[in-house]
Amino acid sequence: MRLLPMPDAAEPDTRSPGRYLLRLGRLQWRTLVVGMACGIVWMLAIALFPWAVGRSVDAIARHDGADLLRWALVLLGLGTVSALFGAARHAMAVRNWLTASFRSAATVHARALRAGPALTRSLPLGEVAAVFTSDVWRLGNLYDVTARFAGAVVSYVVVGVILLRTNTRMGLLVLLGGPLLLGTLALIIRPLQRRQAAQREESGRLTTLGADTVAGLRVLRGIGGEDAFLTRYAEQSHRVRAAGWRAASLQAALDSSQVLLPGLFVVLVTWTGSHEVLAGRMSTGQLVSSYGYAAFLTMPFWTVIEFLDRSIRARISAAKALKVLRVEPDHADPVGGTTPARMPSPSGDLYDPVSDVTARGGRLTALVSAVPEDSSAVIDRFGRLTPEETSATWDGVPVASLPLTWVRARIVVSESDPRLFTGVLREQLLAGHARDDDAILSAIGIASAADALDAVPDGLDGRVEERGRSFSGGQRQRLALVRALLLDPPALLLIEPTSSVDAHTEARIAARLADARRGRTTVVASASPLLLDRCDEVVLIEDGVAAASGPHAELLASSRAYRAVVTRGEVD
Repeated sequence: MRLLPMPDAAEPDTRSPGRYLLRLGRLQWRTLVVGMACGIVWMLAIALFPWAVGRSVDAIARHDGADLLRWALVLLGLGTVSALFGAARHAMAVRNWLTASFRSAATVHARALRAGPALTRSLPLGEVAAVFTSDVWRLGNLYDVTARFAGAVVSYVVVGVILLRTNTRMGLLVLLGGPLLLGTLALIIRPLQRRQAAQREESGRLTTLGADTVAGLRVLRGIGGEDAFLTRYAEQSHRVRAAGWRAASLQAALDSSQVLLPGLFVVLVTWTGSHEVLAGRMSTGQLVSSYGYAAFLTMPFWTVIEFLDRSIRARISAAKALKVLRVEPDHADPVGGTTPARMPSPSGDLYDPVSDVTARGGRLTALVSAVPEDSSAVIDRFGRLTPEETSATWDGVPVASLPLTWVRARIVVSESDPRLFTGVLREQLLAGHARDDDAILSAIGIASAADALDAVPDGLDGRVEERGRSFSGGQRQRLALVRALLLDPPALLLIEPTSSVDAHTEARIAARLADARRGRTTVVASASPLLLDRCDEVVLIEDGVAAASGPHAELLASSRAYRAVVTRGEVD
């Protein structure tokens, strides 16, 4: 078994959908070649059946029992070969399908993680989800049919040559008539590709609208906006249906051609063969063979049409995947970039020139502002999360000059909107890091999240539902704090970590957090007095710039602006 993601999964060719599909095929060329070889042998064995049957009929006509036995054994051999190589062809087809699909999924996943916040700014969430749920599988379907397609092409040529040697008119009819009939499909394929692409666009918008509606359902109910969104969803559904009808008409034409074109071909070959027998230019056995060839040739026809159909779908899906793959992250380490001459000390100060805010190394610092976005912006600049490059420094070293992976491992930002995913609770909290259960339970205690743990059947081994919907907002927030604490970074930056919990719980978290992070740099964006009272230093931000700093009690006594923010204007 070969595990995914594969080492080469993150190196796609994004210049065009065709190049992406070609690169994907090259990465698994060995299994594709084996599959095509099996497909060729399998379909050739089937193609030679009419030839052997015709020889058997001629042997019967001559009353030649020995010759009939020989051709009966040939038929048995062809059947055996067809069965064995058909099974091998199917196994390789499934392997090629799954390998291409999972490699694409791994590639898109790696690039989506690399793009980070830039991805959701560039593309709707529903469109990104659709790439994972449907497009990668349609890509894989193309490589599933390659083995049969190779067999169809080779067997068609072989049958044509056999018929050409048997009867020139029959051979020319097969070798020239078949491609001409398939050429008529060009009238369908191009328009179908455009209509299917349009239908996928409308479906992506519908998926996005549905995801946005579900995510904001609580807000919608609070403001009475369900009807408005239901109307929008219905209108978009009608557009998807209309686009589907337009694509379905051409799809139906393509599907019906799988019956019509081979049927016409069988009629032409049979009619021509009958006339050749009546004219004395073919034997009865050759006529039987010709009819068998005509019946067999429906299989290559169907396969070629199926290959064209899947190629259209694969190109459309590849174009969708490329939209994700082409999104560049806000920040990326330059190729061949150099490491700064001096790396910052974990106990160094964080400084933001834009706001003139300094977070002292090894201390618990709070950022307070009447506009919470100003405090969050400072933390984003510290953590190198802004779309533009940050000018913040750590221990005097520009954060922008440090390797991004190094920064992410040492400056952890926990946002105010906690995200939980489906999976085992322990895995959700560890986020890929190795910690024993004692460390997990200790972090749960610091975040006062024991009730969230009790709410999960089987505790740490229990499963978290999608987006952690079985938890309350406060429980999700505290579990996110547990996850951040378990990372144990030199610099931990928290945005409103206790905004959804009650006062008693908040007081416990504030006290335990201050003790747990003592001696390490911690920055909290919050206006909660219970949390501010436990901080070593508080910085008041006005109009995006540091206006005052000091302990909570001093600022409360000396700054009217600070009091207005912290007490919500209740105390002068």
